[in-house]
Amino acid sequence: MELEIKNLSKSFKKITVLNNINLKMSSGNIYGFYGRNGAGKSVLLKLISGFYIPTEGEILFDNVNYNLKLEYPPDLRALIEKPNFLPDLTGFENLKLLANIQKKISDNDIVNALKIVNLYEEKDKKYCKYSLGMKQKLGIAQAIMEDPKILILDEPFNGIEEKTVKKLIDYLKKEKDKDKLIIISTHIKEDLNKLSDKIFIFDNGELINK
Repeated sequence: MELEIKNLSKSFKKITVLNNINLKMSSGNIYGFYGRNGAGKSVLLKLISGFYIPTEGEILFDNVNYNLKLEYPPDLRALIEKPNFLPDLTGFENLKLLANIQKKISDNDIVNALKIVNLYEEKDKKYCKYSLGMKQKLGIAQAIMEDPKILILDEPFNGIEEKTVKKLIDYLKKEKDKDKLIIISTHIKEDLNKLSDKIFIFDNGELINK
Protein backbone atom coordinates (compact mmCIF):
# COMPACT_ATOMS: atom_id res chain seq x y z
CA MET A 1 0.00 0.00 0.00
CA GLU A 2 1.25 3.45 -0.96
CA LEU A 3 -0.34 6.46 0.72
CA GLU A 4 0.42 9.83 -0.86
CA ILE A 5 -0.76 13.23 0.36
CA LYS A 6 -0.44 15.96 -2.26
CA ASN A 7 -0.80 19.72 -1.74
CA LEU A 8 -3.29 19.12 1.07
CA SER A 9 -4.91 22.02 2.91
CA LYS A 10 -7.90 22.15 5.25
CA SER A 11 -9.80 25.19 6.47
CA PHE A 12 -12.74 25.62 8.82
CA LYS A 13 -14.69 28.89 8.49
CA LYS A 14 -11.80 30.52 6.61
CA ILE A 15 -9.30 29.47 9.30
CA THR A 16 -6.55 27.31 7.81
CA VAL A 17 -5.59 24.41 10.10
CA LEU A 18 -3.45 22.50 7.56
CA ASN A 19 -1.43 24.21 4.87
CA ASN A 20 -0.02 22.52 1.76
CA ILE A 21 0.94 19.14 3.26
CA ASN A 22 2.95 16.79 1.03
CA LEU A 23 4.18 13.38 2.17
CA LYS A 24 4.40 9.75 1.16
CA MET A 25 4.04 6.60 3.25
CA SER A 26 4.18 2.90 2.41
CA SER A 27 3.36 -0.46 3.94
CA GLY A 28 5.90 -2.15 6.18
CA ASN A 29 6.60 1.03 8.13
CA ILE A 30 5.53 2.85 11.27
CA TYR A 31 5.25 6.61 10.82
CA GLY A 32 5.23 9.08 13.67
CA PHE A 33 3.30 12.36 13.57
CA TYR A 34 4.86 14.66 16.15
CA GLY A 35 3.80 18.13 17.27
CA ARG A 36 2.22 20.02 20.11
CA ASN A 37 -1.52 19.85 20.70
CA GLY A 38 -3.25 21.96 18.07
CA ALA A 39 -0.52 21.49 15.45
CA GLY A 40 -3.00 19.86 13.04
CA LYS A 41 -2.10 16.19 13.53
CA SER A 42 -5.59 14.96 14.42
CA VAL A 43 -7.18 16.89 11.55
CA LEU A 44 -4.76 15.25 9.14
CA LEU A 45 -5.58 11.81 10.57
CA LYS A 46 -9.30 12.50 10.09
CA LEU A 47 -8.66 13.54 6.49
CA ILE A 48 -6.70 10.35 5.84
CA SER A 49 -9.50 8.31 7.42
CA GLY A 50 -12.15 9.97 5.26
CA PHE A 51 -13.93 11.81 8.08
CA TYR A 52 -13.18 15.20 6.50
CA ILE A 53 -12.94 16.32 2.87
CA PRO A 54 -9.84 18.37 1.95
CA THR A 55 -10.27 22.03 1.14
CA GLU A 56 -7.47 21.64 -1.40
CA GLY A 57 -5.26 18.79 -2.53
CA GLU A 58 -5.78 15.05 -2.49
CA ILE A 59 -5.10 11.84 -0.57
CA LEU A 60 -4.24 8.82 -2.68
CA PHE A 61 -4.28 5.16 -1.63
CA ASP A 62 -2.41 3.27 -4.34
CA ASN A 63 -3.26 6.22 -6.63
CA VAL A 64 -6.99 6.08 -5.80
CA ASN A 65 -8.72 9.18 -4.38
CA TYR A 66 -11.58 7.83 -2.28
CA ASN A 67 -12.85 11.33 -1.52
CA LEU A 68 -13.88 11.64 -5.17
CA LYS A 69 -15.75 8.34 -4.88
CA LEU A 70 -17.40 9.47 -1.60
CA GLU A 71 -16.10 6.30 0.01
CA TYR A 72 -14.03 5.54 3.08
CA PRO A 73 -10.55 4.13 2.43
CA PRO A 74 -10.74 0.31 2.51
CA ASP A 75 -9.17 -1.78 5.25
CA LEU A 76 -8.30 1.21 7.43
CA ARG A 77 -9.09 1.42 11.15
CA ALA A 78 -8.38 4.31 13.48
CA LEU A 79 -8.47 5.60 17.01
CA ILE A 80 -8.55 9.40 16.83
CA GLU A 81 -8.87 11.64 19.89
CA LYS A 82 -10.94 10.26 22.77
CA PRO A 83 -12.68 6.91 22.26
CA ASN A 84 -16.40 6.79 22.95
CA PHE A 85 -18.68 3.79 23.34
CA LEU A 86 -22.17 2.97 24.61
CA PRO A 87 -22.02 3.40 28.41
CA ASP A 88 -24.48 0.67 29.40
CA LEU A 89 -22.82 -2.06 27.35
CA THR A 90 -19.78 -4.02 28.46
CA GLY A 91 -16.44 -3.69 26.75
CA PHE A 92 -16.99 -6.94 24.88
CA GLU A 93 -20.56 -6.01 23.90
CA ASN A 94 -19.39 -2.69 22.46
CA LEU A 95 -16.78 -4.42 20.32
CA LYS A 96 -19.26 -7.09 19.26
CA LEU A 97 -21.68 -4.37 18.13
CA LEU A 98 -18.98 -2.84 15.94
CA ALA A 99 -17.85 -6.22 14.63
CA ASN A 100 -21.41 -6.98 13.50
CA ILE A 101 -21.25 -4.13 10.96
CA GLN A 102 -18.97 -6.00 8.58
CA LYS A 103 -19.12 -9.46 10.14
CA LYS A 104 -15.46 -10.11 9.28
CA ILE A 105 -14.32 -11.51 12.62
CA SER A 106 -15.34 -14.00 15.29
CA ASP A 107 -15.83 -13.62 19.02
CA ASN A 108 -12.38 -15.15 19.44
CA ASP A 109 -10.87 -12.32 17.40
CA ILE A 110 -12.52 -9.81 19.72
CA VAL A 111 -11.21 -11.66 22.76
CA ASN A 112 -7.71 -11.73 21.27
CA ALA A 113 -7.80 -7.96 20.75
CA LEU A 114 -8.86 -7.48 24.38
CA LYS A 115 -5.99 -9.69 25.51
CA ILE A 116 -3.47 -7.71 23.44
CA VAL A 117 -4.42 -4.51 25.27
CA ASN A 118 -4.62 -6.25 28.70
CA LEU A 119 -8.37 -5.64 29.00
CA TYR A 120 -9.65 -9.22 28.94
CA GLU A 121 -10.31 -9.34 32.70
CA GLU A 122 -12.59 -6.28 32.37
CA LYS A 123 -14.41 -7.40 29.23
CA ASP A 124 -17.71 -7.96 31.09
CA LYS A 125 -17.62 -4.65 32.96
CA LYS A 126 -19.88 -1.87 31.68
CA TYR A 127 -18.11 0.89 29.77
CA CYS A 128 -19.46 3.54 32.14
CA LYS A 129 -17.39 1.89 34.90
CA TYR A 130 -14.16 2.01 32.90
CA SER A 131 -11.23 4.20 33.94
CA LEU A 132 -9.51 6.55 31.45
CA GLY A 133 -6.86 3.93 30.71
CA MET A 134 -9.42 1.17 30.22
CA LYS A 135 -11.39 3.35 27.80
CA GLN A 136 -8.21 3.99 25.85
CA LYS A 137 -7.44 0.27 25.73
CA LEU A 138 -10.93 -0.48 24.40
CA GLY A 139 -10.41 2.17 21.71
CA ILE A 140 -7.19 0.48 20.61
CA ALA A 141 -8.88 -2.93 20.69
CA GLN A 142 -11.60 -1.76 18.28
CA ALA A 143 -8.95 -0.41 15.93
CA ILE A 144 -6.92 -3.62 15.80
CA MET A 145 -9.55 -6.35 16.13
CA GLU A 146 -10.32 -6.61 12.38
CA ASP A 147 -6.63 -6.84 11.44
CA PRO A 148 -6.56 -3.76 9.16
CA LYS A 149 -3.84 -3.11 6.59
CA ILE A 150 -3.73 0.56 7.62
CA LEU A 151 -3.80 1.38 11.33
CA ILE A 152 -4.02 4.93 12.72
CA LEU A 153 -3.58 5.60 16.44
CA ASP A 154 -3.85 9.11 17.87
CA GLU A 155 -2.16 9.52 21.29
CA PRO A 156 -2.61 5.75 21.86
CA PHE A 157 -0.74 5.48 25.16
CA ASN A 158 -2.71 8.16 26.98
CA GLY A 159 -3.56 6.92 30.51
CA ILE A 160 -2.18 3.42 29.91
CA GLU A 161 0.21 1.77 32.39
CA GLU A 162 3.80 1.11 31.35
CA LYS A 163 3.40 -2.69 31.21
CA THR A 164 0.69 -2.42 28.56
CA VAL A 165 2.55 0.31 26.67
CA LYS A 166 5.55 -2.00 26.29
CA LYS A 167 3.28 -4.83 25.15
CA LEU A 168 1.61 -2.59 22.57
CA ILE A 169 4.96 -1.37 21.23
CA ASP A 170 6.04 -4.98 20.69
CA TYR A 171 2.69 -5.75 19.03
CA LEU A 172 2.91 -2.79 16.66
CA LYS A 173 6.44 -3.69 15.60
CA LYS A 174 5.29 -7.23 14.77
CA GLU A 175 2.31 -5.88 12.82
CA LYS A 176 4.62 -3.64 10.79
CA ASP A 177 6.54 -6.73 9.76
CA LYS A 178 3.30 -8.11 8.29
CA ASP A 179 3.51 -5.34 5.66
CA LYS A 180 1.08 -3.01 7.37
CA LEU A 181 1.10 0.78 7.27
CA ILE A 182 0.89 2.20 10.78
CA ILE A 183 0.61 5.86 11.80
CA ILE A 184 1.13 6.94 15.41
CA SER A 185 0.40 10.54 16.40
CA THR A 186 1.54 12.04 19.69
CA HIS A 187 3.05 15.11 21.34
CA ILE A 188 5.44 12.85 23.30
CA LYS A 189 8.49 12.31 21.14
CA GLU A 190 9.94 9.54 23.33
CA ASP A 191 7.04 7.27 22.36
CA LEU A 192 7.74 7.83 18.67
CA ASN A 193 11.46 7.25 19.04
CA LYS A 194 10.71 3.73 20.30
CA LEU A 195 8.46 2.91 17.37
CA SER A 196 8.86 4.97 14.24
CA ASP A 197 10.78 4.34 11.04
CA LYS A 198 10.21 7.99 10.13
CA ILE A 199 8.88 10.94 12.11
CA PHE A 200 6.99 13.85 10.51
CA ILE A 201 7.01 17.04 12.57
CA PHE A 202 4.06 19.44 12.45
CA ASP A 203 3.76 23.01 13.68
CA ASN A 204 0.92 25.48 13.15
CA GLY A 205 -0.67 23.31 10.48
CA GLU A 206 2.48 22.87 8.44
CA LEU A 207 4.87 19.97 7.90
CA ILE A 208 8.24 21.37 8.92
CA ASN A 209 10.39 18.36 8.01
CA LYS A 210 10.20 16.17 4.90
